[in-house]
Amino acid sequence: MTKTKSRILTALALTTALTAPALIAPMFTAPAAIAGQTTMPVQDFSDLAAKVTPAVVNVAVTMKAGADDGDETRMSDSQQKQMEEFMKRFAERFGQPMQPGRPDGKGRPQSKEKAQAVGTGFIIDAKGVIVTNYHVVGKADSITITMADGTKLPAKLVGGDEKTDLAVLKVESDKPLPYVSFGDAGKVRVGQPVMAVGNPFGLGGTVTTGIVSARGRDIHSGPFDDYIQTDAAINRGNSGGPLFDMDGNVIGINTAIYSPTGGSIGLGFAIPSSLAQPVVAELKDSGRVERGLLGVQIQPVSKEIAESLSLKSEKGALVAVVQPDSAALAAGVQSGDVIVSVDGKKVDGIKELTRTISAVKPGTSVKLGVWRDGKEMSLTAKVGGQKDDAIVKASADGKDAVKPAPLSYGVSLAPLSPEARKQLGLDGDVKGVVVATVEPGSPADDQGLKAGDVLQQVGKDAVDSPKAAAEKLKEAKTTGKPVLMKVFREGMTRFVAISPRAA
Repeated sequence: MTKTKSRILTALALTTALTAPALIAPMFTAPAAIAGQTTMPVQDFSDLAAKVTPAVVNVAVTMKAGADDGDETRMSDSQQKQMEEFMKRFAERFGQPMQPGRPDGKGRPQSKEKAQAVGTGFIIDAKGVIVTNYHVVGKADSITITMADGTKLPAKLVGGDEKTDLAVLKVESDKPLPYVSFGDAGKVRVGQPVMAVGNPFGLGGTVTTGIVSARGRDIHSGPFDDYIQTDAAINRGNSGGPLFDMDGNVIGINTAIYSPTGGSIGLGFAIPSSLAQPVVAELKDSGRVERGLLGVQIQPVSKEIAESLSLKSEKGALVAVVQPDSAALAAGVQSGDVIVSVDGKKVDGIKELTRTISAVKPGTSVKLGVWRDGKEMSLTAKVGGQKDDAIVKASADGKDAVKPAPLSYGVSLAPLSPEARKQLGLDGDVKGVVVATVEPGSPADDQGLKAGDVLQQVGKDAVDSPKAAAEKLKEAKTTGKPVLMKVFREGMTRFVAISPRAA
């Protein structure tokens, strides 16, 4: 996981204690028993576990000390000590000596120059092709997988894709390896039973069960979010492990949990196989994922923006910036356009546009449905390929500032002087006027404008002075509609639609 994601999602973090769940007696009689009917049998997962666990592997990673694994898969000293104490109590209670903390059985790392991380993977080819999470292996110096029978094999990173958090490994073996196959995540139903297999806390070979709790979850980790949610217990070290249906097919790759405590609370998230399969196939074949690129910065269409552009709905993706030398620029896409369809397929929002264009092979032409000047038009774009991948303070000296009028948007504006450019760190290519102040509680404040923003456009007209901007804002008030403003902030351009009201 990225650092941003880990703020809201715990990627399988260590808990301070492990205890057996308490038994809770039922407080009512089941309806089936009342009617004299046979009660439903408890789901038996033993045959399924025996079938698939040989193909699930533990992934142990060594990396340089201080390397950021992105999701805290590496244990801290205090967490390692907690795990050792747990393992010691486990051995005393059950008489089964276990090496603490790591799946490779070597205890705590001795070298201060190396760090350890653990995760899970699964074999999808008898020749030794393994799928796991990118955040588990993406920064590894060396990778070792441990199979269910204890066999250890060095693994090579074939390729990884940070955007979908998927990676492919390869091991060499003198015999065919057990493997599992992807299932059809499109047929997954909420409420169906599932089983997760993984390496939680470095324990290895652990099976947990539950149901599909939800589909299509967006956990705000990126444009490709489409997670399967499950209540099967998923903990730290389960990253990269498979989520199986009852036929033994992999329908998801366990990637993250939501947890205020760091342990499983029944909110686990798995990348669906429908998303993973094509990515894994590309990584397996070429080591990288090739995605289409249109070359635009886009933003959602709000109710106010839709109204200001006379759009009938809030669907589509508003183009904030058209990149130089891009497919969009060559096609004639303009800042302020709303892309409403691609090859006749409706675009509901920015995620749909991103996914649709990303799936297009670079060099392929697509038809873009674009809303401009109150009507829809069609443009043809030849999709390109993806390239490798200070707090702004109020400007203003206050000179020539335009103060809020009685019917106000709630901003005062100042010239983009050399002093303001220097203070805001702007080069000569940035044109417009500076937002000097934003009135608290005003329409501008409601839409997120801040002092130090650069107002570049009002409606369809560029503005280069506070006077020109004020005139355009005054004209916009007479329409009775929100006015569209193009705003530049910290290297990013976006549109906002603001309705005036009494100051």
